[in-house]
Amino acid sequence: MMSAIKTFKLVLLLLIAAIGVKAQDIVVISPGNFLRGTIQATDYASVILTKDDESVVQYKATDIQEFVWNGETYVSKPIVIKKKMEHRFFKILEQGAVNLYAIGGSTGVDIPEPKRRRITPSIGIGAGSGGFGGVGVGGGISIGGGRNRQEAPVRRVMPTAFFLEKVGTGPMSELPVEGGNSEGKNQHIKDILLQKLTNDEDLAERIKATESFDGKLIRAFVTAYNAVHK
Repeated sequence: MMSAIKTFKLVLLLLIAAIGVKAQDIVVISPGNFLRGTIQATDYASVILTKDDESVVQYKATDIQEFVWNGETYVSKPIVIKKKMEHRFFKILEQGAVNLYAIGGSTGVDIPEPKRRRITPSIGIGAGSGGFGGVGVGGGISIGGGRNRQEAPVRRVMPTAFFLEKVGTGPMSELPVEGGNSEGKNQHIKDILLQKLTNDEDLAERIKATESFDGKLIRAFVTAYNAVHK
């Protein structure tokens, strides 16, 4: 009897594990209302999900609250683009007293061609704060597009920008992390970090002494700040 129970528990665990592998991605429409499936791509204005029944659906950032893709969470947040309030998906990098988000990087995987119809959104993103030039992104997502149905799927890559948020201190601030270093760019990043990561003299001195910033260093500063200011 005990052997049968152990066998049943083992089979149950294997089934749960198999379900988790099959449907690792999640789209959260509202609290308690979510779908599982495989996310194919995002251009940060919309996201493509292949559901378990192999149907393909597209959600705009205004349609859902967040999605989880390969274990990483992307939240829908408002942002001013060309003096107009819109919504975009931001990948959460750090959360705490100060939140750090990212837009950009790899935005798609090798996408199988849908069986019935093609979805070819093409949305240009200009997600900058306006003062530094922002991130100019063209193209968008392409699923099953192109005239040659035998063409290899394309992996989409966008320039990366970080966005720093501290509740009660105004809108998110953009921190450009690509495009090479320059005195103006590094000073811009330094000013934003000093503006948001306040009441920490030791960290402020380290930021002031930094001559060049990249994504890893920015994230390290935010992580160190959140570890102290909980």
